[in-house]
Amino acid sequence: KEDLRFFLREVTLAVSQGRIQPTERDTFDPRDIHNGPSMYTVVDVYLKPLTREAGRMSWAMLRHPQGLQCDVFITHCWAEGAFEFLH
Repeated sequence: KEDLRFFLREVTLAVSQGRIQPTERDTFDPRDIHNGPSMYTVVDVYLKPLTREAGRMSWAMLRHPQGLQCDVFITHCWAEGAFEFLH
């Protein structure tokens, strides 16, 4: 749960700083705190560059290099707004 809260804070900050912006494919309103950018956009603009710089590891391994026991797997719609998913 803490990882999802952390991710929400990071995406919110990236949007507010203009690091995640609307695109032709994803015309989200940066002022919309309920839907936000699609997961496509978050992955392409935020996660891929971040994990590439960290040695091309996954977000999970970046957050927890020692690994974690997985008790729950969550799926989402890629076109869904990140804020909608994370709230």
